[in-house]
Amino acid sequence: MHKKQVLFILSAVLMLLFSVASPVRADPTDTVRIWVSYREGGKSEVLKVLNSSSTQIHYDFPELSAYVVSLPKAALNGILNNPFVIDVEEDAERYPISARAGHVTEEALDVVDANGQVVPYGIDMVQARDVWDVNRDAGAPTGATRTLCIIDTGYYQGHEDLPNAVGGYSQVDDDWSRDGYGHGSHVGGTIAAENNSLGVVGVTPGTVNLYIVKFFADDGEATHASDLVDALSRCQAAGANVVSMSLGGSRSNKREEKAFASAYSAGVLSIAAAGNDESSAYSYPASYDSVMSVAAIDSDKVVADFSQFNDQVEIAAPGVGVLSTVPYLETNTVTVDGVVYAGGHIEFSARGTASGVLVYGGLCDSAGSWSGKVVLCQRGDISFYAKVMNVQNNGGVAAVIYNNEPGDFSGTLGEGNSSSIIGISLGQELGQFLVANKLDQPATVSSSVVIPGSGYEAWDGTSMATPHVSAVAALVWSWDPSLTNVEIRNALNDTAQDLGDLGRDVYYGYGLVQARAALEHLGYVSTKDVNIYLPLVIR
Repeated sequence: MHKKQVLFILSAVLMLLFSVASPVRADPTDTVRIWVSYREGGKSEVLKVLNSSSTQIHYDFPELSAYVVSLPKAALNGILNNPFVIDVEEDAERYPISARAGHVTEEALDVVDANGQVVPYGIDMVQARDVWDVNRDAGAPTGATRTLCIIDTGYYQGHEDLPNAVGGYSQVDDDWSRDGYGHGSHVGGTIAAENNSLGVVGVTPGTVNLYIVKFFADDGEATHASDLVDALSRCQAAGANVVSMSLGGSRSNKREEKAFASAYSAGVLSIAAAGNDESSAYSYPASYDSVMSVAAIDSDKVVADFSQFNDQVEIAAPGVGVLSTVPYLETNTVTVDGVVYAGGHIEFSARGTASGVLVYGGLCDSAGSWSGKVVLCQRGDISFYAKVMNVQNNGGVAAVIYNNEPGDFSGTLGEGNSSSIIGISLGQELGQFLVANKLDQPATVSSSVVIPGSGYEAWDGTSMATPHVSAVAALVWSWDPSLTNVEIRNALNDTAQDLGDLGRDVYYGYGLVQARAALEHLGYVSTKDVNIYLPLVIR
């Protein structure tokens, strides 16, 4: 295509794609953030042009023959007409694959082990304890010797149940060991929560070497493909064998794709979330051929309704109601007639403490005489925001919403909404009990959060499925570090438990990742009476 045609098309696209790009000595709407790729031998000539066009240079990637810059749209013509420039491409945005508010249902298979810690259902579902907890033999693979790099929102190293990482780097502040968002610490717990008497346990319990790249700030706002390429290079420099990315974006980027392909050729196994958009859309980097794309399933091994489905989905793992570590300690209670009941916080509602007589408001879909009362509402028909606001507008001091189906839930008022009263969620059984036995009794509702703190929450998302696969890869690989990333990837796919349609399909990929099966496929040997863990010379 002729450069003038490219300029016309690119300019039109950029008007739509870069209206929120980073400002560079100009109004943000007049500035674009792009990759500028140059011909062999053209690096210095392109740099001269960039330096003369009010340009901010974000990255210089000589290995990709490209700069990443922000510059005024008016300067695009000069860049595109430079004979040393061969390509100009948007610097696509990357987001945390946002976890849905999690829930623990009665069907969840979490168990408490002999040490008193919770074993989240996903740990056994991916056969982690079938590897490292078989008769607690000292020689069993645990993930040790492998380095796993988490690219996310940071990692709260002060958490009571998280092991120390071997190191890290922050792209957004000066402290990778602080996580003001929670996403990265939740991922970290699924991978490596310690095998102790506290909280939960991970797939590789405190044994894999963790390296952290803090990629997102506390607000979880978008970053860019170029930032991800930089993060990937830092993982490689730290000796990462596995890179875990619970993140993505809807647009591909050629240089980012090349960077992941190069890392794969260099022996790195990259694993990313397929996405939570409930559609067949591709998410990147998960949908690059060099990256494993992970779908989410529930405790019944059924694909989650939010999990993206397409021909790049490669493997599946638990991603619904996944209990793991978070960097804050949250307390939400309802005390009625002197008895304390635990609940959840309705996101974006107020925090604090409120007291009043407990009354029943039904669906809370209409006005009631609730002045000074704590109002019990059944979930259903209208939004949580509408229920809480009906209680607030009719004088209630707190809204307690209980589920309309078995199990607990976490609700939200929705982005941009808030309330001046506390909103609490309860399970169906508890809510029905209060309605039947405790109305007109004195009640106190309390909601508080301590940051930082050692807390635990159940979240949903392909973000939660991804660390299961990343950790299984490290666990299997630790048995024989001489294996290649290609051999590990093939073993995970070849031994996945087939779900959905026979063979690989768009919802489950090859199926549920299985650690023990993958090890045995690679030649792992264990006798029945005396367990022996030896890598075979011939595979």
